[in-house]
This record gives sequence, structure tokens and C-alpha cells, in this order.
Amino acid sequence: MRKQIFTVVAGTVLATSVLAGCSSNSSTPEGSSSPAASGKQVTLNVWGMGEEAKSLPKIADKFMQENPNIKINVQALPWDTAHDKLLTAIASKKGPDVLQMGTTWIPEFASAKALMDLKPELSKYPEFAEANFYPGAISTTKQGDTVVGVPWYIDTRVLYYRTDLLKEAGYNEAPKTWDELSDAAKKLAARGNGNYGISIDTKEQSLAFMFARQNGSKLLDGNKPLFNQPEFVGAVDYLNSFFKNGSAPKDLGMDIVPAFQKGITPMFISGPWMIKLINDQAPDLKDKWATAVLPKKENNTSSLGGSDLSVFQYTEHKDEALKFIAYMSKPETQLEWLKLTNTLPATKKAWEDPALTSDPNYKVIGQQMNASEPMPLVKPFEEIAQNFLKSFENIYRANASTQTEMDAFNKKAESILNK
Repeated sequence: MRKQIFTVVAGTVLATSVLAGCSSNSSTPEGSSSPAASGKQVTLNVWGMGEEAKSLPKIADKFMQENPNIKINVQALPWDTAHDKLLTAIASKKGPDVLQMGTTWIPEFASAKALMDLKPELSKYPEFAEANFYPGAISTTKQGDTVVGVPWYIDTRVLYYRTDLLKEAGYNEAPKTWDELSDAAKKLAARGNGNYGISIDTKEQSLAFMFARQNGSKLLDGNKPLFNQPEFVGAVDYLNSFFKNGSAPKDLGMDIVPAFQKGITPMFISGPWMIKLINDQAPDLKDKWATAVLPKKENNTSSLGGSDLSVFQYTEHKDEALKFIAYMSKPETQLEWLKLTNTLPATKKAWEDPALTSDPNYKVIGQQMNASEPMPLVKPFEEIAQNFLKSFENIYRANASTQTEMDAFNKKAESILNK
């Protein structure tokens, strides 16, 4: 569902002015008739996913100190079992009060009516204001006319590049356009001796769809796929051009960090978790690499991932659940969560903190967030993406016609969408 971000964030996160200004209580709607507001003890069951959920009790403890009538019971679920457990909870109508939802799961569980529509409640909590969050993160919470979650943490994709090798190739800064990216990759590959210009991750589900958006594709028109249209086909041709001209390896045969370290692949596109990996595994590259927002065609839209917090449809403690989510949505809480788990905050205010603005790589990620969108929020998107990877392999390995493959892929995607 997500990749763990291993970035080291200094303990100064908790010493920032934002955290120092932490209010003593989360917002509570006036006139609330919730049991906790009446002085009764309420237990909220919260389901978190993955390794980061194991740190959630530390945040919950602080919430309980401020809200002694609400007890938080956290259950950390592995991603590989969480899906089935949620399905069981829906069938029995017994489950958590608050649950973490990976953004790609939202369509499925919203369509199953498992997630409460929060739209009537949003105006009661200033923490839920859309303006607090990046637009791409907000879009992950919407299904039709409903709002079924609040953004919790996010990630995106940026360009990683070797500044020293790019400079030798005539680029004093990162490529800013598709043409410049292609040109830089070819010049870097011209070094020979087994060196390339860029690594294209052929197993990354979102990559081609991301480039297609940059080329003007809407991807879907309602339930109609647009994968055989010029915008999408052109993006696939562009990605394949790196393999055709030899500036990208079809099979690198080694991990990306050592390949980056040795200059074999001086550019690649990936997420924030790579920052820590490069610093740890290739310390000799200090001051020889950087990140940049993605190069532009019609736009430079990147993909957006992460998780939202939702309220289970069958909860008996709606107000308390919303109060907990409001607490988790505060910039100061999200900065502490960043320190505990190295996951990036969804609230824009948190990105003004020195712990993020003082790091040039995080500054780039914050900039790219302004041009990041989730993959299409349709239930079968993962199945569609897997079918694309098979078609793309036929193109870059077997030199199959891009248009022919995309015609077949589009037909397959249409059948998947209309199941």
C-alpha cells in the first residue's frame, strides 16, 4: 500500500513554533451531545495499518491526556491482512470506530458503504477545511457526492539526479522539460562503459499514467478508458524511447542506490523514502546529488499516495471519532507523527515547519505536492495497472507496436471497468 519513508528528521520537529503553539483541545462542536462530552467514558477502537501504526499509541496517549473521557484502543494490522479483516467488519457491521484507509482502497470500501459520509460534519471542525490540505490529497477522500475521509499522510514522486554528472553533461540544473530529460539522458548514456542516463522502473504501476497526464491525458472519461488515445500513446512512446535509444537499461541487474552511487544510472524517479536510503547507503555522494520537481510537457503532474482517516459507518461514537481525527489533522500532531514514523504530513501548514523547509530535498517534495494527483479513484484500478505493465513489456522488450498494444489494453480496461 505504501513504502516506508526512512528519512531522518531531527528532534527539532518537536521544538518548533508550530508545536509550541499546540492547543490544549481538539475542536468540539457546540452543543455536542456525545457521551464523552457528557462526562461518560467512551472507548474508541482505531485500526491502523502497517509498521507505522505501531507508533499510533504514542499519539493516542497525548490525545487521551487532553480528552480523559475518551480511551483510544489501537489495533495495528499488517497491510496484507487488513483488507480481509475490513471485509469481515463490514459483513458483521462490527469493527473499528476510526480506520486508516490507503488511498487506493477508498473506492472499494466507499462503494461498500463501509465509510461514513463526513460531508455534513466538515464545517464543524476547522481542522477539516479543504484549504488546509493539498488538492490532490483532498481528492482521495471524495467519492461521488460524499466525503469519506480526511487526509492523514501523503507521498509523491520526484526526480533524483547526480548534480556532478549532469553538470559534466552540460546541465547546471535538473532537466525542466521532457525534451531536456531525454537530451540529458542521451548525453549521460554517451559516456559508454556500461553507463546509462536514467532508470525507468518498469514495475512502477503509476509511472506511465503519470506521464500520460503530463501529456494531457484525462486517463478516463467517466467509465470510458482513454488509453489508446494520442495523449496516452504518446506518453508510452516517450517512455519507450529511453529504452530504444539505449539511455535506460531494460534489466539493470542491481539495486537503484548502488547504481546511482556508481553513476550507472544518474537519474531516476521515485518517492521520498529514497532520501534516507541514499544518505545511508551512499554517504560519499554528499553534495553530489539532489531532487527536483518532475520535468514538464503540458504539465508536470506527479502521482500522489498515502493514507486517509475514515469513520466506520457502523460506529456508535461518531462525535468522539471525529474529534480524534481532528486532533490527528492538526499541524503540530502531524509534525510529531513525522518524527515518530517519517511519514509526510498532509496538512500544508506543517510543511512551513523548519524541519521540512530547511531540507532542500523536502522543499522539493513540498513543491511537487502542489502538482500531484492520485491515480484514478476507481475500484479496479490496480487490475488495470497490472494489465498495462504486461502490455508495456511487449512494447519495450518485443518491439510491439505501441498503438496496437494500447488498443488491446484499452479494450481490456473497458471490460474490467464494466464488470
